Amino acid sequence: MSDSSIVIRGAREHNLKDIDVEIPRDKLVVITGLSGSGKSSLAFDTIYAEGQRRYVESLSSYARQFLGQMDKPDLDSIDGLSPAVSIDQKTTSKNPRSTVGTVTEIYDYLRLLFARIGTPHCPECGRVIERQTTDQVADKILEAGQGRRAFVLAPVVSDRKGEFAKLLDDLRAEGFSRVRIDGEVRSLDDPIALDKKFRHTIEVVVDRIVIRENSVGRIAEAVEQATALAHGRVAVYLLPDRDAPEGTEGELLTYSLALACPEHGHSIDDLQPRDFSFNAPYGACPECDGLGFKKVVDAEALIEDPALSIEEGVFGSFFGKSNYYPQIFRALCVHLKVDPATPWKDLPARVRKIFLDGLGDKKMRVDYHTQDGRDTHWFTKYSGVRNILYERYIETTNENTKAKLERYIREEPCSACHGARLRPEMLAVTVGGKSIFDVCCLSCRESLAFFEGLELTERQQFIGGRIVKEILERLRFLVDVGLDYLTLDRASATLSGGEAQRIRLATQIGAGLMGVLYILDEPSIGLHQRDNERLIATLERLRDLGNTVIVVEHDEDTIRAADFVVDMGPGAGEHGGEVVCAGTPEEIMA
Repeated sequence: MSDSSIVIRGAREHNLKDIDVEIPRDKLVVITGLSGSGKSSLAFDTIYAEGQRRYVESLSSYARQFLGQMDKPDLDSIDGLSPAVSIDQKTTSKNPRSTVGTVTEIYDYLRLLFARIGTPHCPECGRVIERQTTDQVADKILEAGQGRRAFVLAPVVSDRKGEFAKLLDDLRAEGFSRVRIDGEVRSLDDPIALDKKFRHTIEVVVDRIVIRENSVGRIAEAVEQATALAHGRVAVYLLPDRDAPEGTEGELLTYSLALACPEHGHSIDDLQPRDFSFNAPYGACPECDGLGFKKVVDAEALIEDPALSIEEGVFGSFFGKSNYYPQIFRALCVHLKVDPATPWKDLPARVRKIFLDGLGDKKMRVDYHTQDGRDTHWFTKYSGVRNILYERYIETTNENTKAKLERYIREEPCSACHGARLRPEMLAVTVGGKSIFDVCCLSCRESLAFFEGLELTERQQFIGGRIVKEILERLRFLVDVGLDYLTLDRASATLSGGEAQRIRLATQIGAGLMGVLYILDEPSIGLHQRDNERLIATLERLRDLGNTVIVVEHDEDTIRAADFVVDMGPGAGEHGGEVVCAGTPEEIMA
């Protein structure tokens, strides 16, 4: 047996007929044959399955308990295996947060690039945001809280896990008497025990102050002390008025000596890669939580017959047989001074909108007749048919109800970010005149041209040059496997099996691993002839890195480009499962 081969003896998985075969390592190998002849049984169910099983066996018993026991394929022996990676045609993640950019890791490099060399702008006026002084921050606090009582706070811990006992001891030693922990002001004289398993926000109360014109000097002093403690950041908690007690609900304003718009006051801290992630609360649009769309009930679709009235049940059977909702709707008609017997199509547009979307914060009186014959009344808010049905859709465990409501649920772009997924402050940061969302909207080919033509200053080149190089390499891999038309913001759930497979192929080349056994399942499916040549070049590149590449394939060009071919057959199903011939393409043709 040669060390440079994978030697299989007595393979009997599925329809394989006790076959022996020797496959050279570090070569491009094509397994071909009729559909059903045993190609996948040999490649995936024998070679890949055994490679995976042995790799898992090599892990510690602790790690193996999470991966489960893997069955040994039906064969006598197999030698010369490397750790195996399967790149098959299963579509990628159905997670709505997964995009081409995140799957290929290009988006991670983009986040790093924008955080390190991005130019922030004000989301309202578009001017470049620059650092501000203590006096400018003090003036803004004076303007925002004139005549109100306030706490000047130094945010020393922002949303981090831990007990922070040493920090609290240090603050006591420095003479501070109060801290605001998770929104509650507490005295440092009292014992404070925080649960290390939960995230906490700790702000030091630097000063308590009533904001007046003549207190600007004291405000500036407090801001200076707070920003020294909190690395350039300061927060102000404004109570409703000067006489409000300390526990009253107030308004929190945050400022930074780092970056802010002098006119509109948009203030952002020094940029971090997490600020550009739509999967993290720091960067995600707060309206849609970074999804780019919202699910809403298409309540108009519920109304199958607009000639029916509220009384006749225009909203169909969605509100059950109970007498609760009919009485709520009747109470709303009384509140809006409309007749419940009026056909839906004849109701004023304003009334129809309130029925669907609710009264907001206003309350209405409900006169209610209970099933046991009692009369009662109460005042309540009304949230609207859309919200009532959407909550029912989210909360129900009944599959029939969910399926019934699913017909009326539709996705619409988020009204705040318009599908961009990020906060406005992050969308206003640019590199080369484009925001991170603008770059993700470009096709891979356009994106490649943008980064190839990107002009950076000497300082930007020093900081971001290597990041741009990584982005360019990954974009080139995507173009090379024929995916130049995809945009980085394309949801991975919408990719075809072939596209998903080629993305994984490009990602593996980007990983630059050596000594790995790659097994691919018909990667040429659906490719134009020109792209097929590019794909073959990509497979050869993967081989030239020092890997064994096994491809299950029917395509003639791929077979001709192979270093070694295994032809399975002679028929399909029970008539297949044998090696018809194995060798180089030239040997087989001869």
